[in-house]
Amino acid sequence: MRLPRRRVLAGLAAAHLAGLPAAEAAPAPALRRGVNLTNWFRFPPSGDPGALAAHLPDPAMAMLRRAGFDFVRIAVQPGLLAGDPRRTPVLTEAIGRLHRHGLAVVVGPHPEAWRLEESAADRAALAGFWAGFAPRLRGLDPRLTVPEVLNEPVFHADPAAWAALQDRVATAIRAALPDSRVLLTGADWGSIGGLLALRPPPGADLLYSVHFYDPAELTSLAAYRPGLDRAALARLPFPAERSGCVAAEATHDLATRDLVRFVCAMGWDAARIDARLAAAAAWGDRHGVPVLLGEFGASAALNRPARLGWLRAVREAAERHGMGWALWGYDDAMGFGARPGAAARLDPGVLEALGMGA
Repeated sequence: MRLPRRRVLAGLAAAHLAGLPAAEAAPAPALRRGVNLTNWFRFPPSGDPGALAAHLPDPAMAMLRRAGFDFVRIAVQPGLLAGDPRRTPVLTEAIGRLHRHGLAVVVGPHPEAWRLEESAADRAALAGFWAGFAPRLRGLDPRLTVPEVLNEPVFHADPAAWAALQDRVATAIRAALPDSRVLLTGADWGSIGGLLALRPPPGADLLYSVHFYDPAELTSLAAYRPGLDRAALARLPFPAERSGCVAAEATHDLATRDLVRFVCAMGWDAARIDARLAAAAAWGDRHGVPVLLGEFGASAALNRPARLGWLRAVREAAERHGMGWALWGYDDAMGFGARPGAAARLDPGVLEALGMGA
């Protein structure tokens, strides 16, 4: 069967960058099954370098690899690194340890307060982050180290401005790390719509990411909107069906009831999810670039059949369209909800929904 160009390109990227024929170079491994490490270098319980080093010990890394994951995505709060210069070596050493356990690593800034579409200072801060951090990645295996320009850029009113800024920053990263693949994304919080509006620049060492949480009323219990009846939203069914929708409508809060009816009327099911991810995969095929589902997850507060059914439907759709994926996250309630320290027991139901063994 003829493989889409996005799969072939991922395997040839390392050969192209090394200047060797594809048959003679070890290809960069595909990013197939991943998990986000959300609070290690983003909002850790402690910023002490010693506590950071112990946050994900070697047994936990080995457990992730045994479970079947082949890569992790590390969320980095730029202010955490800036606040103490001792933290950056802890991060790079952690990436090296993950490599030794056979895990590739996607790593990039997840700023809490930057407003790049409004602030020239924040745009300069993004460039400054990579000017300081990219050289620190040079000693790591470039086949297993994937710098990601930025998590979830917004730029609602001017996606072209984001594309231009991203191209400049990616060019600087590639100059500092010429043998690494670089991960890019579209505007609008890294959504599929943001990706579809993006025209990729040339470069065989580029990958693209989308995030998927639709419908947010189901996966996050409409966390974007305060004051709703979360217990009612947690009863929402997936796939949408009448009895589950009636149960979710049983609330005295009229705003929540209206929202439940709206979500149920959209009829979310596996086919609707598949159509959305198919659009992202088709964009990758048109442009000859790999597309990664960099984030997806559903709240542990959602009723378990709906949660596991949604996770399974997203994972199966991504795999059907040749896209690697990364659950959000190992240490977040949208995923496994693991605590720092010793290796956690991963929820077997979530693992099964991800198509993985215990």
